[in-house]
Amino acid sequence: MSVETQPVPEIEITDLSKWFGNQKVLDDVSLKVGKGEALAVIGPSGSGKTTLLRCTNFLEDYQQGTIRVAGQYIGYQYKEGGNNARQRQSEQDIAMMRTKVGMVFQSFNLFPHMTVLRNITLAPTKILKQSLPEASETAMQLLERVGLKDKADAFPASLSGGQQQRVAVARALAMRPKAMLFDEVTSALDPELVAEVLDVIRELIAEGMTMMIVTHEMSFARAFSDRVVFMAGGKVLEVGTPEKIFESPDSPRLRTFLDRFRKGFKI
Repeated sequence: MSVETQPVPEIEITDLSKWFGNQKVLDDVSLKVGKGEALAVIGPSGSGKTTLLRCTNFLEDYQQGTIRVAGQYIGYQYKEGGNNARQRQSEQDIAMMRTKVGMVFQSFNLFPHMTVLRNITLAPTKILKQSLPEASETAMQLLERVGLKDKADAFPASLSGGQQQRVAVARALAMRPKAMLFDEVTSALDPELVAEVLDVIRELIAEGMTMMIVTHEMSFARAFSDRVVFMAGGKVLEVGTPEKIFESPDSPRLRTFLDRFRKGFKI
């Protein structure tokens, strides 16, 4: 894929910085994700990967920089003068912009007192104002897509971790997002359940869904992403094709990271 041919990136992050108190957790991060591109984000724990995703759909506020999805700012509007003239969007506008970027978390975050079907239809009926029959029809199609159509009336507690995570993917897709963000979606799963979730993501990649995938699954990042981003210390240290990143990295920090991974150390 030639990302440079995209006139407007689906996701465009420019000079993004964020602090938690005195700690700068994102340091002047700039990234572009082309339409239909799968961008894997790797790096050691505490490098800012999850915070980057959470800022991208404004689950976390940020102090500097801009984020645009499908050409529209998320979180803030800007006038002449850039960051010095930014104005926070209304909560309603933020909620609508957030629907453009679906996010699936490490934990499943399903409502335990609701059936699988209701978990998926809740946001489309409340935020997108879909009728319940319309939302239910879409939800059943998505459940079939992730192999769980027979679980529509089940409650989350009766599902395996892999099944719950697939429901979470279906719930995010129900909002018809322009892009998807996956935050270590297999980290809470038993090893035998990892493949069933990665298979769903692999299918979305094949269908051309734009996505950012924070992952420690290096083999998956290498095999199925279009580009790989390496982060450490809140900075983007290297961006390249999977072949470049994994076979001939330029950054000494990335080489150390990959060496530790290959030797089986926790990264």
